[in-house]
Amino acid sequence: MTDLKDELTYRAYAAGWAVVRWLPERTAYGLFRLVADRTWRKRGKSVQRLESNLARVLGPDATQEQIRAVSKQGMRNYMRYYCDTFRLETWSMERIDDTFSVENEQLLRDTLASGRGVVLALPHMGNWDHAGAWAAVMSDGFTTVAERLKPEKLYERFLRFRESIGMEVLPLTGGAGTFAGLIRRLKSGGLVCLVAERDLTERGVPVEFFGETTKLPAGPAALAIATGAALFPVTLWYGEGRQYAKIWPELVPPAEGGKPEKTAQLCQRLADAFAEGIADHPADWHMLQRLWLVDLDPARAPKAETEAKAKAETEAKAKAKTEAETEAKAKAKAETEAEPKSESEPEPAPSSPDGAR
Repeated sequence: MTDLKDELTYRAYAAGWAVVRWLPERTAYGLFRLVADRTWRKRGKSVQRLESNLARVLGPDATQEQIRAVSKQGMRNYMRYYCDTFRLETWSMERIDDTFSVENEQLLRDTLASGRGVVLALPHMGNWDHAGAWAAVMSDGFTTVAERLKPEKLYERFLRFRESIGMEVLPLTGGAGTFAGLIRRLKSGGLVCLVAERDLTERGVPVEFFGETTKLPAGPAALAIATGAALFPVTLWYGEGRQYAKIWPELVPPAEGGKPEKTAQLCQRLADAFAEGIADHPADWHMLQRLWLVDLDPARAPKAETEAKAKAETEAKAKAKTEAETEAKAKAKAETEAEPKSESEPEPAPSSPDGAR
């Protein structure tokens, strides 16, 4: 039954790939918009998870109507990503470049021109395949890592597609030498691009992200530390008829501390940049899976307010201890001062009732 399901899944994707790429553009995008709206109205598990994630992004003051409005546009952008991807093989290099605008592009070009390797770390925003096609042309190819999809034939289809637009794709699992391959690319002054706000290895680094704890993959930070490559966060978003990207300032490893401490600090700063970019364009964040530890395993990840309460209780206990010690010292001092004077000191003669001696 699993083999049959996998085959049907593959055939559905293959048919979509074959048909959508040759449909008139307006028809193709209109069709995917209808699918997005229908999926949004049904409000299945994926949409509910998207809205749960967006609720953290938009904050506690966001109304349900506001969350629903953003999730509707989010589903449209998500379906636009798939339509783009199915049609990307038919785009010319000129179109790929003309429909992609990059803020701080020169920062990336100058770093690569200096012979230094670069790690671009992205969240699941916009269309990372379009961004990858642009980066491949700009940098004469780059290396990335991809999760193995099921069925295997579908993974191989995406692999061939991404290799056709200039990406060297290494498997996240089931392959040998993935990390070594990334290091080789960086040490030769090349470019590595990694989608990096969701840990798929169980070896991620805990970070605070929109007020809760999640884990980021350590890869981008570890590569930058191991090779001296520049680490740049990148965020993506859609505009009318084009896509935009922002290359954020380089994240420089701290001078002090061991490798684990440096990796943790870089990962937190990466999460902070992602959070700012996602907050600016929440409808372009395609996160339809559980992300925060409190959603994945509540026992391992107490909520932020619980952690704050524990911290407040600890501080209150410390304050009470300090006050008790101060009170004890004051009491001891008072008792010392109240002790009777020594016998060598003559006591004054008692006075008569009228004050005469």
